[in-house]
Amino acid sequence: MTDTTRPPLAGTPSLLRAINDRAALELLLANGPLSRTQIGTLTGLSKPTASQLLARLEAAGLVVPVGTTAGGPGPNAQLYQVNPAAGYVAGLDVSTTHVRIAVADITGTTLAEQQVATKGWPAAATVEKVAAAVAATVRQAGLAEDSLREVVIGVPGALDPSSGKLRYASHLPGWHSPRLVAELEEALGAPVAIENDVNLAAIAEQAFGAAAGCEDFVLLWAEEGIGAAIVIAGRLHRGFTGGAGEVGYMPVPGAPVVHDVRRRNSGGFQELAGADAVLALAAGHGLAAPTAEQAVQLALTTPGAGDDFLAVLAERFATGLAVIVSVVDPELLVLSGGIPAAGGERLRELVQEALASISIPRPEVRFTTVPGSPVLHGALQRALAAAREAAFTTH
Repeated sequence: MTDTTRPPLAGTPSLLRAINDRAALELLLANGPLSRTQIGTLTGLSKPTASQLLARLEAAGLVVPVGTTAGGPGPNAQLYQVNPAAGYVAGLDVSTTHVRIAVADITGTTLAEQQVATKGWPAAATVEKVAAAVAATVRQAGLAEDSLREVVIGVPGALDPSSGKLRYASHLPGWHSPRLVAELEEALGAPVAIENDVNLAAIAEQAFGAAAGCEDFVLLWAEEGIGAAIVIAGRLHRGFTGGAGEVGYMPVPGAPVVHDVRRRNSGGFQELAGADAVLALAAGHGLAAPTAEQAVQLALTTPGAGDDFLAVLAERFATGLAVIVSVVDPELLVLSGGIPAAGGERLRELVQEALASISIPRPEVRFTTVPGSPVLHGALQRALAAAREAAFTTH
């Protein structure tokens, strides 16, 4: 009998160089400027190999020298960092009223940020208006208009991978062309990815927020609408049509079952804990406020009625979360969006207590720790990952 088993192929020199180069670049991104000796120590490479590696990366424009070490024994050593000019990205956070835009270099440093109101934009001119706003932000960053390597756009909806059309977003006019991604790429002159805004908030939370180091968690977003992001084994779960996490449409106890939810663009959980429901609940407790966020803030400073309102609101959030937890059984729940932000630690504690009383799985409930716009931070994180993959593996 002939033995057809073959030994595993050894890595080719070019493959090993690529692996080492990528490892060094990731170390430089994580640790800041490093010397040849430090890179050799952290990667396990010899000094000559580390020197060759740095020479390759410098020739490719991926690293630059940035001064020398000082204060230690012996001669000062040259320090290197990832070249910020190796690539630039843009992240967008799209809502029904505005678009937030940020431009960053490949190290993750934000160079420019602006917010543009979308009131009065003709739906047919949406792509053109978005491209003009991005171009203005790129100029504000002091860059050439063709500088972007990757653009990621967060929207309150989900792109159907089979049709290319945006779903769950009838409230977002101008974003429903079946060629939406292609049209944006033509207008922006860069690769474009469209992602659900709550999914991007979860990416930011996992990168440097409350879910850092956690591979199984659910983020609940509560603002004008209700949404969730589901991360399983460290990866976003988007679902077959991209609609995983659209929990605003989820039937829940305590809310009427909404039939024909596509036409009404609403659902059970949205009717129970969305912004309109929160305002109605506040009014029922004698708390008058123009927005749901302000109603929650008012409750925090109104003993009696405010305490009762917060307890009911927490129970409503817990009711929806209990349904999600019973299916996903995550390690962690993260509360994000304007309404949880307004309620802060007090609301988080009440949600934790209410969930524990109605759910067998009892994951820890944490409050978001991502500053500013989590969606914008998440868009930049995803754009940076794509830009680095392209830049670091093709030099």
